[in-house]
Amino acid sequence: MCGRYASTRSPADLTRLFQVTDWRPEEALAPSWNVAPTDEVYAVLERVARDEEDQVRRELRALTWGLVPSWAKDPKAGARMINARVETVHEKPAYRRAFAKRRCLLPADGFYEWETVKDEATGKPRKQPYFIHPSDGRLMAMAGLYEYWRNPDVTSDDDPGAWLMTCTILTTEATDAAGRVHPRMPLALAPDHYDAWLDPHHQNTEDLRALLTQPADGRLDARLVSMAVNNVRNNSPHLLDAVT
Repeated sequence: MCGRYASTRSPADLTRLFQVTDWRPEEALAPSWNVAPTDEVYAVLERVARDEEDQVRRELRALTWGLVPSWAKDPKAGARMINARVETVHEKPAYRRAFAKRRCLLPADGFYEWETVKDEATGKPRKQPYFIHPSDGRLMAMAGLYEYWRNPDVTSDDDPGAWLMTCTILTTEATDAAGRVHPRMPLALAPDHYDAWLDPHHQNTEDLRALLTQPADGRLDARLVSMAVNNVRNNSPHLLDAVT
């Protein structure tokens, strides 16, 4: 799974790297070295213009991490839906409509996973965090889905509080350094697949699934980091420092 990650690039960097044409300065987020479920996160997505169905805009949006299906009675359901397995995402009721029509990319510097180890001091098991990241220092573009949830307590569709936009991260079998720490990992897309993945007109399930291949070996490094990352209140660049 993917339960924490780091995302520190600026909106200016992200709009350039992903060729974004539309973003809202009021949605700017602070850099985060400890992104946690239910946080707001940057997502790159494409939407069809309301007035012209053949016009698609690539946007940078701030979404809530934890997908809330449109039919959910309570948005708290999103806290349990931070990840979707790539093997079954096209079949699950909570994800299949979003898989067909509402896909996104979630930029990340890297992600955290935990390995259960024996504490030498106490003899008891503990969770040791690792930071897993591209070995070349490039940005990861994690494959994701997004969804709209309509707040029934708000009467007007034009009210800013009427709609909640949420997202989930697709996960796959872990390879590389990540596989030595945890059996699952977020699925990052190659740049030459960005356009096809984001295109809302591209709705062929088999073609979309063909984009979601395991990353090649040798691209990820993992390093031991401080137990401080276990506390979501801790958030600083020092969380990425290697420890021995």
